[in-house]
Amino acid sequence: MESVSVVLFLLLAVVVSGAISRMLPWSIPTPLVQILLGGVIGLSTSYRVSLNPELFLLLFLPPLLFLDGWRIPKDELFKDVSTVVELALGLVLTTVIGMGLFINWMIPAMPLAVAFALAAVVSPTDPIAVSAIAARVPIPKRMMHILEGESLLNDASGLVCLRFAVAAALTGTFSAGDAALNFLWVAGMGLVIGVAVTVAVSRAKAWVTRRWGEDTGSQILVSLLIPFGSYMLAEEFHASGILAAVAAGVTMTFAEISRQAMAVTRMRRNSVWDTIQFTLNGIIFVLLGEQLPGILAGAKRTVAVTGHVEPGWLALYVVAIVLGLAALRFVWVWVSFKLTILRKGQARGDVRSPNWRLVAAMSFAGVRGAITLAGVLTLPLALNDGSPFPARDLAIFLAAGVIIVSLIVASVALPVLLKGLTMPAEPSKQAEEDAARVATAEAAISAIERHQHQLAETRGDADRYAAAGGRVMDLYRERIEGLSEDERDAVRAQERLFRDFRLVGLKAERSALAELIRNRSVGSETIRKLTRELDLSETRLRE
Repeated sequence: MESVSVVLFLLLAVVVSGAISRMLPWSIPTPLVQILLGGVIGLSTSYRVSLNPELFLLLFLPPLLFLDGWRIPKDELFKDVSTVVELALGLVLTTVIGMGLFINWMIPAMPLAVAFALAAVVSPTDPIAVSAIAARVPIPKRMMHILEGESLLNDASGLVCLRFAVAAALTGTFSAGDAALNFLWVAGMGLVIGVAVTVAVSRAKAWVTRRWGEDTGSQILVSLLIPFGSYMLAEEFHASGILAAVAAGVTMTFAEISRQAMAVTRMRRNSVWDTIQFTLNGIIFVLLGEQLPGILAGAKRTVAVTGHVEPGWLALYVVAIVLGLAALRFVWVWVSFKLTILRKGQARGDVRSPNWRLVAAMSFAGVRGAITLAGVLTLPLALNDGSPFPARDLAIFLAAGVIIVSLIVASVALPVLLKGLTMPAEPSKQAEEDAARVATAEAAISAIERHQHQLAETRGDADRYAAAGGRVMDLYRERIEGLSEDERDAVRAQERLFRDFRLVGLKAERSALAELIRNRSVGSETIRKLTRELDLSETRLRE
C-alpha cells in the first residue's frame, strides 16, 4: 500500500510542477521546477523512495528511448548524419576516456573504473531538457534535429560504456580486446533483437487485424509492451537492452508505413505516449529532487571519501566536471562543424569558419538530464564479494550536481545565444508538400470515379451516385487548383480566414453544447459524440 501511495504522490508532484512552471513569470525550465519540488517533498514529508537500480533501468529507459527512436525525423537525421555520428559516438568515447582520466586525477580516491562509469553517465545529453529551457526562445529546427539525433545515439553509446565500466569495477579486470569483441556482440545483437521484435509483433498484429478486425486498446497496449519486450529479450542474450529499445523504436516507423492502423488508434496512441513521456521524465526529475536531501545529508561522509573535510569540495568537483564537459564539447563541436563546412565548402569553392554563437549554443545545449540520472542510479550497491560499491554515493552526488548545474547554466546562456541565431538556409519544402497534396488528390479523384461506375453498374440510379461523387471530387479539384503558383497566396489568405471563421463557429458550438448540457437537454452519448467531433475539427484547424 505504501508503494502505491508513493507512486500516486510522485504523479501528483509531476502535475503540480507542470502547473507551477507555467505560472511563474520567469522562464524557468520545468525540469528545474520538478527538482525543486522533489527537494521540498524530500525535506517536508515522510515519503522516501528506495530505488532498485535494475528495476529503475527497466521501468524508465526502454519506453523513453523507444519513443525517441520512433519519433525522430529520419530524413532530417540523415541530412546531418555525419555530424550526429561524430557527436554521438566520437564525442561520447572522448568524453568517457578524457573525463574518466580527469576525474580519477582530480579525485584519486575514486577508482579508475568508477571514474569511467561516472564519465559514461554524464556523457549523454537530454533534448527534452533543452526543449524545456528554450520553450520561449525557439531552437532552430535543424539544430534541434541534430540534438535529437545525437541524444538518441549517445544515450545508447554512453550507457553501453557504463556497462563495461561497471563490469570492470565488479571484476577488477579489463581487456581492450575482449571489450571490443564483447561490444560487437552487445551492440550488434541488441540492434538485431530490437528490429526482429518490432517486425514480428507488427506482422502478428497485421495478421490478427486482417482476420478479426482492429481493437484500439489492444493496439496501444502492444506498442507499450514492445520496448520492454525488446529490452528484456536482449538482456537474456547478454546484449544491450538499451540499443534493442532504440532499434525497436526506429523500426516502428517503417513498420507503421506498411501496416497502417486506424486513424482513431493513431490519435489515441499518440496521446498515450505523450502522457507516458511527460510522466516518466517528470518522475525522474522529481525523484532526483527527492533524493537530494539524503545525498546532501551524507555530504560530509561522501566528501570524506575524497580525503577532504569541507563539503565545499564537492561543489568544486561538480563545477570542474561541468567545465571539463563544456570545454570538451566546445572543441569537438567546433572541429566537427569546421570539418563539415570544409568538406562542403571545398565542393562549392567557399570555405568559412563556423559561427562561434552556433558552436557555443550547441555546446551549452548539451545539458544532462533523465538518462544521466537513470544511469548513475543503476550503479550496483555492492561488488561481487559483497563489499559496498566504491564511491557510489560520491558518483551519484557528482552526477546529480552536473545535471542541476548544466540545467541552470543552459537556462541562462541558451536564450541569449539563440536569440536571432539562424542556421544555414534550408531548401523550401513547400514544393514537395504541394506535389504530395496534388498526387493524393488526383488518386482520390480516380478512386471516386471508379467507385461511381461500380455502384452505377451494380445498383442502378447512376445520376444519384454521379451527383454525390461529383461533390466530393469538386473538393479535391479545388485543392489542386489552389496549389497552382498563381493562386497560391490568395488561396492561403482565404484558408486563414476560413480557419478563423471556423474556430469562431466551433467556439459558439461548444458554448451552445455546454448550455444544452446544463439544461440536461441531451444525453451522455450525444454529448460524447458531439464533443469528439468538435475536438477533431479544432485539432485539424490548429495543426
